[in-house]
Amino acid sequence: MKNIPDTKLGQFYRSHIELILKKDIDALLAQYSPDGLLISSFEKTPKYFRGRKELEVHFQGILGIDGLDTEIAFWAETEDPTTLMIVEAITMNAGGSEAKMRFADSWVLDENGLIKIHFAGMTQYPDGTVA
Repeated sequence: MKNIPDTKLGQFYRSHIELILKKDIDALLAQYSPDGLLISSFEKTPKYFRGRKELEVHFQGILGIDGLDTEIAFWAETEDPTTLMIVEAITMNAGGSEAKMRFADSWVLDENGLIKIHFAGMTQYPDGTVA
């Protein structure tokens, strides 16, 4: 993990990635509010996952990841409300092959510091095409 600031949200993000690497879906889900919403563009059409049961379906995909490296290209955060906007260069291994992508993630946290809304945007797909 590169270019993550040493802030409260930076630590939260680092923990998020570490949980993905550990494949600890329960702890990962605990970072989301019970009615949290994740909007994903990973499949080139919007997918909506609301609540921890649906989020668990989305996160099942992390079980196939063998390695994950993130490098932050852009980072912005606010305190009131607590939000995070990042652009990441991602390298990961899944199914025995390496994939390189670019993500644009944004989080809105609730009053308890849990992710209420997560925009999980892919801006460059593994095949090199750009969104």
